Amino acid sequence: MPSLTASPTGIPEPGRVLARDLPAAPAGARVRLQGWVHRRRELATVTFLVLRDRTGLTQVVVRTGAGQDAPDVPPEETTVEVTGTVTANPQAPGGVEVTEPEIVALTGAAETPPVELWRPALTAALPTLLDHAAVAWRHPAQKARWEVAAASLHGFRATLDAAGFTEVCTPKLVGTATESGANVFEVDYFGRPAYLAQSPQFYKQQMVGVFERVYEVGPVFRAEPHDTVRHLAEYRSLDVELGFVRDHRDVLAVLRDVLAGMSDAVRASGAADRLGVEVPRVPDAFPVLHFADALRLVGAPADEPDLAPEHERALGRWALAEHGSDFVAIEGYPMAKRPFYTHPQPGDERWSNSFDLLFRGLELVTGGQRLHRYADYVAALAARGEDPAAYASYLAAFRHGMPPHGGFAIGLERWVARLAGAANVREVTPFPRDLHRLAP
Repeated sequence: MPSLTASPTGIPEPGRVLARDLPAAPAGARVRLQGWVHRRRELATVTFLVLRDRTGLTQVVVRTGAGQDAPDVPPEETTVEVTGTVTANPQAPGGVEVTEPEIVALTGAAETPPVELWRPALTAALPTLLDHAAVAWRHPAQKARWEVAAASLHGFRATLDAAGFTEVCTPKLVGTATESGANVFEVDYFGRPAYLAQSPQFYKQQMVGVFERVYEVGPVFRAEPHDTVRHLAEYRSLDVELGFVRDHRDVLAVLRDVLAGMSDAVRASGAADRLGVEVPRVPDAFPVLHFADALRLVGAPADEPDLAPEHERALGRWALAEHGSDFVAIEGYPMAKRPFYTHPQPGDERWSNSFDLLFRGLELVTGGQRLHRYADYVAALAARGEDPAAYASYLAAFRHGMPPHGGFAIGLERWVARLAGAANVREVTPFPRDLHRLAP
């Protein structure tokens, strides 16, 4: 019966040794490795095969001189199994290499990759990388970008689980638009119109009435005709909603803890080190500016309804210079620019109890306090010329007692792009969907 090698997760991998674990194997031991031919270098009497698996690289030495019957080394990106002897070599990855190998191809010879995966960095243009995403994402540096995302998701969930939140899953096919009817994808739902969900907003609010504290990780869809470096038609939204808040500042405090947990998880994963990027130190409390003060600070007109990208960049520089912070929260956005479910600022209802959080000069999070009384919803919809009947199933929860609550949503791709220093969110999205791209 073959031996079983335990992985760090406790799930055995039959007889296989990973690149990460090879340095711990005793010299002279015979080991079995599996992976891709990452690089093949042929010299006069020796061929170096660099094997890549999910944990790293292993150097395999194939002697070809002195009449030896050397095994064939398949082309790059062919999947192979290598059985050989562990041999110390300070110049090899991890200080060891594999010699006297037996090489078995697990597929036919791979075709030449569309990008050179063995180079330290991918130099192909972005359209080429996107067209060949399934192969381009094999590059170790590119793969590390998603490892940042995966670690962020782990930190997000772990932080909220520890704070008494319940993960929920909400529908992505809905009967009404969440925020407006202008930017939804309409689908034929058994002969009647339905829409791809713009956010889980209505459902996560309703679930606050069940669990008090909820979160969700899932796709959202925006049919916005944006062709920019920061927008996608489909992206991953990290949504949070919590009950029994005093105002939006309670929500902002939870957001601070979540981003600290995500940053810690990315730091612990080592993915940022592999990318050579700096993980932010999240302050104990975010610097906060009222929207009106933010406009004055950047020299924008007092009646400006929103912050432009250049304003966000200027505020990011201000936060770093004045507070040493990569983050700054802008609160009190005009009610006219916020969804109908947003709670107004007490004492001056021109403004809202909502916020945007900027990270390194880019909007990352939108959040705030919501209305929680049924009568307030009816009045808010009427003020906007909308019929409450269109939201009957959503409003039903508020007829039966909902706590004061609020929440936020983090765009995963924007977070990772900002962490990785990517100029375009498509660089950190394996299969992006936008105005022009529906494949691969």
